[in-house]
This record gives sequence, structure tokens and C-alpha cells, in this order.
Amino acid sequence: MSAEYSKIGMLFGNSLMTVQLSSMSINMLVSKQRQYFLSNTTKSIDFRLTQLKKLKQAIIESESAIYEALKADLSKPIVEAYTSEFAIIIQEINLALKNIRAWAKPKAKSVSWQLLPASAKIYPEPLGVVFIIGAWNYPFQLTILPLIGAISAGNCAVIKPSELAPHSSQLISEIISKKFNSEYIIVVEGDAETSKHLLQERFDHIFFTGSTAIGKIIMAEAAKHLTPVTLELGGKSPCIVDANVNIEVAARRITWGKFLNAGQSCVAPDYLIVHKDIKEQFLKAIKKCLHEFYGENPINSPDYARIINQKQYLRLVNLLQGNIIIGGETDLETRYIAPTVIDNVQWTDEIMQEEIFGSILPVIEYENIDNILNHLNSQEKPLSIYIFSNNSNLHRRVLQETSSGAVVFNDVMKHLFASSLPFGGVGYSGIGSYHGKVSFETFSHYKSVLNRPVFFDLKLLYAPYAGKLSWLKKLLG
Repeated sequence: MSAEYSKIGMLFGNSLMTVQLSSMSINMLVSKQRQYFLSNTTKSIDFRLTQLKKLKQAIIESESAIYEALKADLSKPIVEAYTSEFAIIIQEINLALKNIRAWAKPKAKSVSWQLLPASAKIYPEPLGVVFIIGAWNYPFQLTILPLIGAISAGNCAVIKPSELAPHSSQLISEIISKKFNSEYIIVVEGDAETSKHLLQERFDHIFFTGSTAIGKIIMAEAAKHLTPVTLELGGKSPCIVDANVNIEVAARRITWGKFLNAGQSCVAPDYLIVHKDIKEQFLKAIKKCLHEFYGENPINSPDYARIINQKQYLRLVNLLQGNIIIGGETDLETRYIAPTVIDNVQWTDEIMQEEIFGSILPVIEYENIDNILNHLNSQEKPLSIYIFSNNSNLHRRVLQETSSGAVVFNDVMKHLFASSLPFGGVGYSGIGSYHGKVSFETFSHYKSVLNRPVFFDLKLLYAPYAGKLSWLKKLLG
């Protein structure tokens, strides 16, 4: 290893990175990772299994530290931290450990009779050096879950956690640097300038979780090298509540999903579309659920998170307008925004022009579902559509007449925990997907291989072509 790279190793290897990297340093670390990948070490299935086990052990050993970091960044309650940031990671690793040999096995494919004698297979192969850009709202889950896919598929990885969750970012750096060679997996901490330098490099895949606006920038930079991307974005995920519904259960599930992590979830129900016949009763049920969840004064509840930073807090405070029927209280010092419900919201209101990503729930009343479906189809495609109804015909209509990353009937957000389901958006809500086997596929190239023996060689395809066209039409037509 060169002296110059040894200096970089001092920054990355066994200590938290607290400095900005130069373009030259970043180019060097990517080059070293590419050299390591070309050694073919990471392609071994046994190697991949060993690395996944190391990652699992590192996460388990750091469980308490993870909870502390999430508390410091987001005031995230330990139960929310466990379910959405710890348990889901362990489950994903266990799934990969159990299935990676089957996922990586070449798959035989049929060939047309005109190509016989021949055999065909597809071979999953790793892409190379991948770049993973994490998000701040679930800083562990949204950084480590794609890493599991990258490791499973046999890649090297450069990881950039979100600087907006600094305690989590530092802990991720510490965990990775203790367990993995920097030529294989490395965490690069830093701000937007660091990300800018990293995006100048030629990676074999870029995986980004964040806003649509930043996703456009990522895609533009990736296009300079024709680098494929996975963009996990967001959007305004609607939640439709039909009159034919179990009000108590629907209210409980929606209240949980909306105010989990203080509403800072890309798949949170962004706004509520409630049938006029049950709206009053339904809003009373939400108020009751909020009281059961967080007590009379949610600011004192240990189970309610906080907004990530002052910038996001002030953005959300600006949306606290209109007919606030629940909540509305704020506290700048602690970045607290009470669980808030705003009634009688119109499509043209400011709060309906952007993804809320916070603890404010607008409510729109409806009577005619045709008008609602038409309006949804006039908007950008959301990450999720939630529909609470016992009407199977309404379920069918939402499935067939709208487009979204996912549809969930009579619940919210739970599809995140179904590893058999690909997770991702469509259009402005994202490109590509991951979770479970799909994570392995996202970080793999499926190489087509055709094998034909030489003992039989029909000369019909070769020049001279005179008199052969009619035979070829009979053979191939």
C-alpha cells in the first residue's frame, strides 16, 4: 500500500472521519476499491457470507449505541428505533445469509429450437464499486439495508451517511471502520461538498435515498458516466378512508403511521381523504388515538420524536395554517411540533403543494371517489397509496386506475417489513427498488451466456446467400 493511501487509511480506517476529503483523496480511495474488486475476492460466496455475519455481529454489539445516537439526532423512542432501524436490519441480514447461495446460482434458461444444440444460462455477477448515500430520517436503516444488498451481490462499497444526523453518521463510520477493510467498504462523512466530490467519481451503481430534488441532481451527475442509479425518493402518499370501514382500527393504524418518527417517513400517510359521511366520527377517533399514544401533552411523552433540525422545523411551522382542530403547538428550543390535524384543506392550499415530511395531517373531505381518483392521476405518482375500505370493488379500482410505488389496503407502511415485496417508487417517487432478493438483484448484473457445441454447424446462415432466403424464412418465420 502506498504511503499516500496509508495517510487516507489513517483518516478512514480506525477513526471517525471528521475532515473534508479532497477530490484527489476520493479518487484514490475509489481506485483502491476498484483494485480490490478486480482481485475477485468479493465474488466468493463464502467471503460474502463472512462479511454479512461480521456486519450482523457489529450491529448487535452496537445496539445500545444505535439507540443512543438515534435519541440524540431525532429523540427517537427506543421501540421505534428497535422496530424500524434495528430489527429490520437483522431480519434482512438473516434473509440474505439463508438465501444468498440460491440467489447467486446461475439459472438455466430455455433456447429456441432453431439454436439447438445449445444451452443458456444467466449468471448474476457483482457490479463493482457502488456508492450508497443514506438519509437522515432513518439513518441506520436507510444506510445499512442497501449495504446488505451490495455485500450479498459481491460488491465493494463507499457509504455516505447523512450529515444531518451527525451522531448516527459517526456511529456508522465507527462500526464499519472497526469491522471492514477500507479497500472493501468505507464510510465517508461530510457535507454536501463531500457528496459533490464523490459524485465526480465513476461508480458502477449509485443508490440514493432522499428528496426528489436531490434525486434529480444525483441522476444528472450519474449520467456523466452512464452510471445506473437507484433513487428512493418520496412524494405525497394519499390515504383514502371510505365510509365502509372499521373506524377504530383505521384511525389507530393511520395515527401510528403518520406520527411515527414525528411524521418524518417517506411512506407516511401524507394527507387524509375521508368520506364525508364518517369524517367527523373519524377525526374524533384520531384525537382519541393521539391521547392514548402520547397523553394529554405530547411534548412530555417519551414516545414522541422531534424534528431533525431547525431548518425542517421552520419549514413545517410555516405550514401550520388553516383550520387546526388538533395540536398546532410548537417549541423551537426542542424542535417540537405537536401531532397536528388540519381540517377542511383544499387541493390548492400550500400544504398540498409539497411532501410534508412532518407531524401535520391535512384532511380533505370527499363524496365522489371518481373525482378523487381523477385528481390523484393528475399529480405526480406517489411512493404509496393507502386505502381503508371493506369494498373490494374500490380496492380493484385503486389498483387498476392509479399508479404508485405500492398500494396497501387497510393499513399503512407495513409493506416496508415484507421482504418478499420490492420497495421503491415510480416516476417522481423513485427509480428502482430493493429489500430481500430484490436488493441482491439491484446490485447485480445478470449476464447472459449461450453455449453451442462445434460438432454441428449449419451453413445456411453463411455467405454466399444465393437460394438460402426461402429456407431461412421457413426455418425462422
